[in-house]
Amino acid sequence: MKGFWPVFKKELYAMFMSPIFYAVAFFFLLLSGVFFYLILRQVIMFSYQVAQNPAIAGNVTMPELFMRSFLWNISVITLFVAPLLTMRLYAEERKSGTLELLYTYPVSDLATVAAKFSACMTTYTILIAATLPGVIMLISIADSSWKPILCGYAGLLLLGSAFISLGTFASTLTKNQIISAIITFGILLVLWFIGEAKEVVSPPAVASVFAYLSVSDHLKGLVKGLLDSRDIVFYLVFTAFFLFLTLRQMSSYRWRAMV
Repeated sequence: MKGFWPVFKKELYAMFMSPIFYAVAFFFLLLSGVFFYLILRQVIMFSYQVAQNPAIAGNVTMPELFMRSFLWNISVITLFVAPLLTMRLYAEERKSGTLELLYTYPVSDLATVAAKFSACMTTYTILIAATLPGVIMLISIADSSWKPILCGYAGLLLLGSAFISLGTFASTLTKNQIISAIITFGILLVLWFIGEAKEVVSPPAVASVFAYLSVSDHLKGLVKGLLDSRDIVFYLVFTAFFLFLTLRQMSSYRWRAMV
């Protein structure tokens, strides 16, 4: 993909030079820390109850219970963070007029879309990695298995790639960053809770479609350490679909700019 690295470095530089990133990072890490403390406190209190009555614990260990709750809450924060990370990707280019200038460079639309997505995904990965020190310390003390934890973090990255791909596409639809964030958040919110509609929808076929489209239902197994190829394929297809829509949208802008 000709021109990928220059655009990638430009986007990554712009991301880290933007005050929005530091506001988002502060918001993300603050909430992550609060959830870490509250969930750890609840798990410790529950462990006291288990010590008195081991039957209530079932087959779940305390570290596994903590990680399930913690990773799930991180995914909820991602629901708010992803629109803020992606809202400027194309909306700012269109508003400032630099998008037309980009068309004069020897950079393909595919390289541009891939570079912008990769830069945003790199930023998201850094935010997720920032939650690891506390988890590493806790798991080292508890002497727990790393496989379920790695599976859960892989689920967060897959979820993030899906959210960011949708946000990238939404950013191409408007010149206003706030509107782009609202569109992204609105669609993600619908896809997050759409699985709940299966309880009230009468045709079983429609209910199964709603359940399959739920981005949150596909994460539940991953945060439990259950690696299911169906969940992985869903997130990968979701990401590829919205990146394809982004590519088609940018190709249409290029065609109109050249007419």
